[in-house]
Amino acid sequence: MKRTIALALCALVIMALGMGGCTKKTEPAAPSQEQPAPPATPAQEPAQPVAAPSEAAIKLSYSIFFPPTHIQCKTAETWAEEIKKRTNGKVEITLYPGGTLTKAPQVYEGVVNGVSDIGMSCFAYTPGQFPLLEGLDLPLGYPTGTAATQIANEMIAKYNPAEIANVHLLYVHAHGPGLLASKKPVAKLEDLKGLKVRTTGLSTKIVECLGGAPVGMSQPETYEALSKGVVDATLCPIETLKGWKQGEVISYVTDSTCIGYTTAMFVVMNSKKWEALPPDIQQIFNDVNKEWIAKHGQAWDQADREGRDFIKSLAPPREIIALPAEEQAKWKKAVEPVLTSYAAAAKAKNLPGAEFLKNLQDSIAKTQTGQ
Repeated sequence: MKRTIALALCALVIMALGMGGCTKKTEPAAPSQEQPAPPATPAQEPAQPVAAPSEAAIKLSYSIFFPPTHIQCKTAETWAEEIKKRTNGKVEITLYPGGTLTKAPQVYEGVVNGVSDIGMSCFAYTPGQFPLLEGLDLPLGYPTGTAATQIANEMIAKYNPAEIANVHLLYVHAHGPGLLASKKPVAKLEDLKGLKVRTTGLSTKIVECLGGAPVGMSQPETYEALSKGVVDATLCPIETLKGWKQGEVISYVTDSTCIGYTTAMFVVMNSKKWEALPPDIQQIFNDVNKEWIAKHGQAWDQADREGRDFIKSLAPPREIIALPAEEQAKWKKAVEPVLTSYAAAAKAKNLPGAEFLKNLQDSIAKTQTGQ
């Protein structure tokens, strides 16, 4: 009897448990390996990876002393556009041409101090600040802007001068042979005696050795100085006669390519700004810089051709005076002290000026012989 009652109680418990289980929500059974799960509906498909929101663009300011119409300013503009393109818009560079952010002589220090993030101007506009690189501007007979630009970059890469260690150098470029543009004809060395000539940097010493009276000033000041008679002439690449419209206020050009100097121009970036760039962005800058070195050199040569055409198109056409071989020899001899003075001044500062000068002369000789 007891056994029967116990069995009956067990049955009642089992029934109660079964009924209670019906009130609970059952979870779907996981598919077994033998029976695959049904295809997922679109709502159940795994989410595709979504690109992270793009970071805010890196905005950089670029101070340029050239006017916006100048071919070198336009070349800089295409460089900035290429940086933006290759970084997929991550880097945006705003140009401030014509000295609107920093004037030509202040561009370098403006980059050092963060007034602008990038800057383009001439080493020669701050005499004494770049004692080794002054050698780039010596009257060595540079044949073209392409040659001058290539040589300048090679020399800086080789010597890595400490005098520009407070910025990050992007690249340099340099104009074609500096010539003499004047309001009076200069056909021989004696014609330069007492002539007031606009100069900058080492070209001041060139004019002194040639017998002229140098007057230091930057390109933006030169047009007015010529038009008002403050100076009688300017030592410059022929491109400036169009690029800076100086052909309108001169009458003669003496082709002094035999002592053709150049003016090396830097494109530098604030060191902290450079270091803050991600490595992949820095690499893009490096790649574009290499390409634009050649483009700037070619732009200088194109500008020289346009400058020559421009002065021929004026009424009356400006006269170009060629120096005979004998006169060229006199001009070369006259500027030799500029070379020796540079080497001596560099040596006094424990800089390899003589070696730097020899390397420059060898490099120029190779371009002239087509090597």
